[in-house]
Amino acid sequence: MGKRGAVTDYAGEALFVGDLITYATRCGNRVRASDAIIRGIRTQLVYGRLQVTMKVQPTGVDSGYGLGARKSLREEWISPEHVRLLRSNVTGDRIG
Repeated sequence: MGKRGAVTDYAGEALFVGDLITYATRCGNRVRASDAIIRGIRTQLVYGRLQVTMKVQPTGVDSGYGLGARKSLREEWISPEHVRLLRSNVTGDRIG
């Protein structure tokens, strides 16, 4: 088996569990930017290709005026396609 490569955001920064990120979320017909903490990273084989997904927990900090407050801060699985790293190792889970 080969080694796991680093999961990166769209700017090439490596993403790990415990990092603070911002990502695009849908709210009705609009899109807003939301902050979240990465809780898990997994890869799975879909139609012969590896697909990376990340389990994130929103912090409640969202962009957008008039969209209303987020109703829940439940963890959700997202694709790292529109993710940007804000701060690394916010939770202190990663050593080194």
